[in-house]
Amino acid sequence: MTYEGSCHCGAITFTVQTALDQVARCNCSLCGRAGTLMAFVPASAHTVLSGKDHYVDYQFGSKTIHHGFCKTCGIRPYGSGNGEHGPMAMINVGCLKGVDVRDHANAPIYDGASR
Repeated sequence: MTYEGSCHCGAITFTVQTALDQVARCNCSLCGRAGTLMAFVPASAHTVLSGKDHYVDYQFGSKTIHHGFCKTCGIRPYGSGNGEHGPMAMINVGCLKGVDVRDHANAPIYDGASR
């Protein structure tokens, strides 16, 4: 299924193709504080439509994951990095139109704190 997504102010817009069957909560120091619910997808399934000039990259620790946020509203719509099978995108499920994050309340924990 293809979902449309955006940051809060709408400056960053994107689409993602996913079944939302790989949703998890990351326990790293950044995601844990934000409470972000993420869908992990191949980078090829994620397309940025607008707002690349509003996207600010933030890295910490090993600096292998790009934790992006909108410079206007501060929302983190997606991130990127390399997974076990190549380039991937981490989509903030709360930024997808028509998706209720409560449907994923029992999402497993991804152990980003140990990486």
